[in-house]
Amino acid sequence: MNFNLTLIAQAITFAILIMVIVKFVWPPLLNAIETRQKEIADGLAAAQEGKSSLETAAKKSEATLNEAKQKANEIIGQAEKRASEIVDEAKGTAKSEGERILESARSEIEQEVNRAKEGLRAQVSILAVAGAEKILRKEIDAKAHTAILSKLAAEL
Repeated sequence: MNFNLTLIAQAITFAILIMVIVKFVWPPLLNAIETRQKEIADGLAAAQEGKSSLETAAKKSEATLNEAKQKANEIIGQAEKRASEIVDEAKGTAKSEGERILESARSEIEQEVNRAKEGLRAQVSILAVAGAEKILRKEIDAKAHTAILSKLAAEL
């Protein structure tokens, strides 16, 4: 066997093998690699988009939370204001009710004073008549007596 012939045959066989691989095996292998690279790139882009979407959602949730806190503070402020208004209103109502009761009591006292004055006037007139009867030792005409007492009571 000839060493050169074997080497040349192996080189030709190797070249044929390379051509078959380049023609039939290499294109599908490159397509698979390119497809995988594209999927990886798409995945990385989706991850980046998801990250930015997460940041946006976090900002929106923080803004919503701040807005909710602000509204809660406003509602609490309004409730406190309404509570103070109710207390003030109750104080006003109690004061007016107290004044009404006080005025009613004053009116009743005034009526009692007037009744007592009338009772005293009647007793004074009776005493005056009794004293006059005793002094004069005679009885005065009842009609004249009533007229004099009424006039005297009105003057008192």
